Amino acid sequence: QVQLVESGGGLVQAGGSLRLSCAASGRTFSIYAMGWFRQAPGKEREFVSTISGSDSSTASSTYYADSVKGRFTISRDNAKNTVYLQMTNLKPEDTAVYYCARSKYLSYSSREYAYNYWGQGTQVTVSS
Repeated sequence: QVQLVESGGGLVQAGGSLRLSCAASGRTFSIYAMGWFRQAPGKEREFVSTISGSDSSTASSTYYADSVKGRFTISRDNAKNTVYLQMTNLKPEDTAVYYCARSKYLSYSSREYAYNYWGQGTQVTVSS
């Protein structure tokens, strides 16, 4: 069973930055894509960013929702079984619970059905 534990959420003013971390258990972390999703109050969960898994011959690639492109950066440290989401120039509309998820596949996806393990979420609140 894979466990995902998010951390790094909090309260920040508009224009500020936060870095979310997601630590994963398991020995095969590197070969699976990872994703970040978020859910704002009263709204459905939405895709934020994803990073593909990597093997010995290929590096990871990334993909972002249009709403965060240029402001958020996803990365992973396979030695630490951890994926990160660096968030800059935060806006009040970024306020949400942020979830980390592990994909069933090497290739990245923005679709929730591609992910079979989810963390409990971490709250990000951006004040205006």
